[in-house]
Amino acid sequence: MPDDALEVPIRDESIRLGQLLKLSGLVDDGASAREVVERGLVAVNGEVDTRRGRQVRVGDVVSLDGGGSIRVTSD
Repeated sequence: MPDDALEVPIRDESIRLGQLLKLSGLVDDGASAREVVERGLVAVNGEVDTRRGRQVRVGDVVSLDGGGSIRVTSD
């Protein structure tokens, strides 16, 4: 897992992948989140996932191809 990942805190125990991408600032809006996820440009814990509604949990690392990585932390 990348040590230089940006930490993004969430309030609940999980968040949808598309919402996390917006919250973190890796994408500007929901349409952009949908596009990058559907194109296979997003990986969760090193595995590409094309489900925008995937539940991401505290401790997971999400990376956007060419856009950096984020580590989910608790609020």
